[in-house]
Amino acid sequence: MVRNTHERLINAPAKRAGALLDRLSATDDPIWPAPAWPPMRLDRPLGVGARGGHAGIRYTVEEYEPGARIRFRFCAPRSGYHELSVHPLDDGRCLARHDMLIGTPGADLLRWPLVVRHLHDTIVEEVLDNLQHGAGDRVARPARHSRWVRLLHGLRWRRPCKVDPPTDSRLLPGALRRVDFADAFQVPLHPAMPSAPELWLKEFLQPPAVVRGLLMARNALVGPLGIRPASGHDAFAVVARDEDRELMVGSDEEHLDFRLSVLTDDGHVTFTTLVTLHNRRGRLYWAVVRHFHPAVVRAMARRAHRQIALRSTPTARPGAV
Repeated sequence: MVRNTHERLINAPAKRAGALLDRLSATDDPIWPAPAWPPMRLDRPLGVGARGGHAGIRYTVEEYEPGARIRFRFCAPRSGYHELSVHPLDDGRCLARHDMLIGTPGADLLRWPLVVRHLHDTIVEEVLDNLQHGAGDRVARPARHSRWVRLLHGLRWRRPCKVDPPTDSRLLPGALRRVDFADAFQVPLHPAMPSAPELWLKEFLQPPAVVRGLLMARNALVGPLGIRPASGHDAFAVVARDEDRELMVGSDEEHLDFRLSVLTDDGHVTFTTLVTLHNRRGRLYWAVVRHFHPAVVRAMARRAHRQIALRSTPTARPGAV
């Protein structure tokens, strides 16, 4: 069995911090560090018997003292519990505490020290940050992700899903006179995330290093084909918008026209690409690029999703309590 304990002294009354504790797993949960981490979800309002978990970890609410303590019992094959509590102190302050006792059978014996402990400690410290912040106390030393945690977090971040181009888009129909290629990738839009497509496009246009390398190689190789190297400003000019839900950018070139739609709707953000090929150069160019295109868009959408999620946790949202 592994015992793990975190404590935080909060310069606020226990009643104020405990009120935040009671909103754990609710739609307006102010302390769990979603969407940067998988959200805690329960099958009913917080109370004894509620079942749920976060990521692949399942548990049941075993004990609940409103405004003071919540104990979760791990579901099989795991054993043990984790508990979050708030304790009043004589001077009007309070002590927040997270205590966990968990069995580490089989492969968990190796996963705990190598992976799980680092992620667990970071999540719990962020929970305590959010509890302290929400209670009105300044967080002097906010939790920071170590290089190892950043690596693990990035590796575990979900990939965008390939979907059909959205039928509820009002910009895609008629965006090009003829469509020779179309695809779409989608990421979930957590309620705490901004929905403005301009913000998603701005983050999308800051690709990871490997994609920047591919784009530089692309610009160096297209010259012999008579294709103008693309710059970010020219290639992603805004061509249409639909109020605050969809933005379309694109470019018309001699060899092809393309459009990229960013649609935020129904709890998702969808990135849709449309391409029209004009001539032999365009067909030759696209015959090569189409093999890299899905991986590039996925990587750019994945990075944008992760970065926006990291900026949308309770302590990162301005004025959130």
